[in-house]
Amino acid sequence: MAFDVVVVGSANLDLVATTARMPGPGETVLGSGFSQHPGGKGLNQAVAAARSGATTALIAAIGDDDAGTLLRSVAEHEGIDTSQMTSVADIPTGRAVIIVDDRAENSIVVIPGANGRSRFESLPADVASSTVVLAQLEVPLATVTNAFTAARAAGCRTVLNPAPAPDGGLPAELLALCDVIVPNEHEVDVLGGVDRLLASGVGTVIVTRGAAGVSVSEQSGGTPWAIDAFDVSPIDTTGAGDSFCGALATQLATRADLRHAVGYAAAAGALATTVAGAVPSIPHAAAVDALMAA
Repeated sequence: MAFDVVVVGSANLDLVATTARMPGPGETVLGSGFSQHPGGKGLNQAVAAARSGATTALIAAIGDDDAGTLLRSVAEHEGIDTSQMTSVADIPTGRAVIIVDDRAENSIVVIPGANGRSRFESLPADVASSTVVLAQLEVPLATVTNAFTAARAAGCRTVLNPAPAPDGGLPAELLALCDVIVPNEHEVDVLGGVDRLLASGVGTVIVTRGAAGVSVSEQSGGTPWAIDAFDVSPIDTTGAGDSFCGALATQLATRADLRHAVGYAAAAGALATTVAGAVPSIPHAAAVDALMAA
């Protein structure tokens, strides 16, 4: 079958500690709680796409361990095609160590594990006839570049969430393959700014700015435009950006108007901040529609 959204990315087990405030360098603080959740930007965004109504496939690498088994089962429970999730025998499933403070801000360290072994040589036949290919940067750059090259050749739309953004920026070859790029306010600065991204061949730059909303600039010209943030009471921002990206990809796959697609994605991202954890916080389409209607 053809998929609406194919996600090429990471799958991690998230280890989440909550505390009143972030520790400073060399400082120890007491935590108030600990939990484990399925996560990784690839899995999060695939779940977000599926919960927004897209037929979704995930291309990822996991360890041949209990964490990998858990992550595969989570994806299957969400109705995500896992036939391209590869088990690697000699390296553990990726982990993310996350600290969340009382202001709902987070600090994250990602240990790639099996994600570093993610490889992409060619699109399977059913993936090649899909609509949107969505990727992030918790897997090797070569894997993302190969996926987008194949996607472009097959006529798929490409969406890149450049997180984590590499200090040296992104290669021109990859930027030229991006129909849409979705950095946050920090990542866009690391990548040289909106104008540089557009000059590198990116079609549309969508910058997520947290409580300041979302700004959009297009290669085709015209005045950049913005959408205000939705008024919610956040408790944990983990997964909000991934909810945005997966929801956006779903809307783009249905050929939705860009302004509507960005508004829908912003609503999904806002709702994700109202629940703790990554995958547990990702909203379903009905909840997103209700927030937009309100």
